[in-house]
Parts: sequence; structure tokens; C-alpha cells
Amino acid sequence: MSIVLAIFYGIIQGVTEFLPVSSSGHLNIAQNLFGMENPEAFGMTFDILLHLATLIAVFIVYWRDIFPLIPAFFRMVGKLFRGNFKPDAYTADERMCMMVIIATLPLAAAIFLQDRVEFIASNTKIIGAILLFNAVVLFISDKLARGNDTAATAKPRSALAVGLCQLCAIVPGLSRSGSTITGGLLCGFSREFAVKFSFILSIPAILGANIMQVPDMIASPIAAADIPAYLLGMLAAALSGVLAMKLLILISKKSNFRFFSYYCVAVGLIAIIFG
Repeated sequence: MSIVLAIFYGIIQGVTEFLPVSSSGHLNIAQNLFGMENPEAFGMTFDILLHLATLIAVFIVYWRDIFPLIPAFFRMVGKLFRGNFKPDAYTADERMCMMVIIATLPLAAAIFLQDRVEFIASNTKIIGAILLFNAVVLFISDKLARGNDTAATAKPRSALAVGLCQLCAIVPGLSRSGSTITGGLLCGFSREFAVKFSFILSIPAILGANIMQVPDMIASPIAAADIPAYLLGMLAAALSGVLAMKLLILISKKSNFRFFSYYCVAVGLIAIIFG
């Protein structure tokens, strides 16, 4: 693989993983319309490394929020084992751990649903139509009233609702970040917390998906000549991911997702017309 191509895929992965425009939708459209290859075509290892690079980006942006969750997780487990189920007994970090776990549970169904939605990846017109739906989702999220729930006040059922939104995003063309942020806003999350929860929720999602691909990664070792390209691709994915998250955080404070909505309409129409 050339270094230029690796960097290009890294940027695409980093930007579209976090901006609400659907990374899978863009990649499949690029494949179908322009004959570009999926990163997996260069070896499952490259695809996994790009996703791990975006995971690093989440830690870079939210490390102050993530690292306190580690001891909070063990405290939460201890309280549960002692039979303490009163919400008031849990700190904000402990409640955050609980919410991430609850929101991740629906992804177990993705194991059985993935094969059922794979046919969409090869149909550009269907992806275009889903991108139009994604645009509607983003437009609605822009019109939602500001809630004020944070980790300290949000209900477990709200976390489950956001998790179901994340499950829906296994469909190519439907953005994971857009779906989870909108789900959080519908549940009364503050905009800042909805964005934060969406990004932190991506950690177990990315880890889980990559763990399942470890056997394929072992079967697809990196050629020595590809190591520089792979490393630069990871660097591009991490840096572009950080910039994408920073941009979305800034935009969310102004509650203006309409630009992404219009963008998805444009790309969706192009996919439908030329697919």
C-alpha cells in the first residue's frame, strides 16, 4: 500500500467516524461509485489499526473524563454486589459507568443482524436513501429543546434508548454519532453531555468490534514494507479524529447540526442519482 493512500484512508476514517455523516456510508459510496477499495482489502490488520487510532483520539480528547471511570467502575460493581441499588448512592462517575454498560448491551444483537444488513453496502441507491434519513435525524436534533440531564441525573432507561440508537447505526448510511447524540437529546440530555456520552460510548463499541476480528488480524500479518504506511495511516486517523471531535463539540454548543444535515442530503442525492 502506498503511504498517500494509507493517509487518505486514515483521514476518511478519523473524520467520518465522529462527524455525524456515516463513515460506512461514505466508504461504501466511494467503493461503488469510484471503484475505491475497502481498507479491509489491504488486510484486516489495516482496518483494525485505523479503528484503534480513532479510539486513541477519544482518549486524547476525553482523558479527563475517561480515567476516573476506571476506579469508579470497581466501586460501582462493589455497591451492586452489596445490594445497594439506590440511585443516590452512586456518584456521577459510577452512574456514567453504569450507563455506558447499559447502552452497550444492545450491540450484542449486532452479531446476528450484521449479515442481514451487509447487502445494503453494495447498493448505492439504498445507502443514499438512508443518508437522506440521516439528514432528517440531524435536522430534528437541531430543533430539539435543550435538556439538562447529565451523568448525575440521567435515567438508566435513557442509556438503553441511546444504546438502541447505536444499534440502528450498524446500517450503512446511518451515522453512529448522529444517532446516539439525537437519542440522548430526545431523552433530555444536555447537548454537551449527549456529545460526550456518544464519544465515550464508542470505546466499548470499537473495542468489541476489533476483538471479534483478532483471528482475522492474526491471519493477515503486516508485511514489513507496509509498516510505515500503516503507522502514518494510524497517525492520520488519530489526528483527524481529534479535530473532528473538537469541531463537533464546538458546533454542538451552538446547537447547529443543519450543515451536516444539508451535507447528507447532497451526498444522498448524488448516491441515488448516480448509483
